[in-house]
Amino acid sequence: MELLASNNRFRASALLLVLLFQVTGRVAGESGSYPLVVSTWPFLEAVERAWSAVNNGSSAVDAVVEGCSACEELRCDGTVGPGGSPDENGETTIDAMVMDGVTMEVGAVAAMRYIKDGIKAARLVMRHTQHTLLVGEKASAFSISMGLPGPEDLSSSESIEKWNKWKENNCQPNFWKNVVPVNSCGPYHSNDLMLVAETTCSGDDPMRTVGLRSNHFGLHSHDTISMAVIDKFGHIAVGTSTNGATFKIPGRVGDGPIAGSSAYADSDIGACGATGDGDIMMRFLPCYQVVKSMRLGMEPKDAAKDAISRIARKFPDFIGAIFAVNKNGTHAGACHGWTFQYSVRSPEMHHAEVFTVLP
Repeated sequence: MELLASNNRFRASALLLVLLFQVTGRVAGESGSYPLVVSTWPFLEAVERAWSAVNNGSSAVDAVVEGCSACEELRCDGTVGPGGSPDENGETTIDAMVMDGVTMEVGAVAAMRYIKDGIKAARLVMRHTQHTLLVGEKASAFSISMGLPGPEDLSSSESIEKWNKWKENNCQPNFWKNVVPVNSCGPYHSNDLMLVAETTCSGDDPMRTVGLRSNHFGLHSHDTISMAVIDKFGHIAVGTSTNGATFKIPGRVGDGPIAGSSAYADSDIGACGATGDGDIMMRFLPCYQVVKSMRLGMEPKDAAKDAISRIARKFPDFIGAIFAVNKNGTHAGACHGWTFQYSVRSPEMHHAEVFTVLP
């Protein structure tokens, strides 16, 4: 009888431990828990929307879409969703991506016109095609065929006003280099003499005009929501959405829809989200690097710092930031060139909290 009672107590304890793990995702000695939502910047409403979804049983992918959709609807910082970041022609376009860390499937759209629901369009690409990325007006046509509303003008009175003021300032700053404008706002033509000057002359030559990239990038001129969610089963997904760099050359695609750059997820390891100068950051695939480093045993804090330092060594004036989270829910951030904030919601929190990372 005593042996039977002991066995029953053991089974009860084991069952309690399994239930505890399913609910919190944490066992003794681990530093994190889930469900968990982590997002770039103090986009608290977006984090709460994602948290509500995942805490009520939604998958990590669906919760990421809910969270990023909230930011698109709210037009977070004027740099996510419609109505912000006009390009050189005054038009707003959308880049977005979603990645399932279990299946490693990715859906993305880039330079998408006329459709305001970027993250939902990205999920449709993942669900209904064998492709990873659709671009431009063809991405718009696909999204409409799959049921998203459109076409519609993605500009707003604010974005048009910003564009008009930029035109009045002779279209400065812009993203051109080694060119001569026909007038102050283009069209632009290659300047072979300038190319020769840049490769043969000293930095004192007046023909050599290479501006700091930090002049182009800031919280309200270029930004991305990059979000990671761990659901109740420990599955991880990431998503991003942005309307890109303000006054970008039409057709430009940043790192937002590029898996491994703006975000990356592997449910066996963890996830990463990034924001900043996407043209530079996408050359290093920093979020893939973060997850790879964690796979090799690095803690999230060290993995994030390492990825940022790899970029800074080559481009010391770049601006960017990363958050990293492992599969146990331990999270950290790193940044360069600006102070970075990211938001978190976990079972221990009564509301989303903001973490500040200094450069």
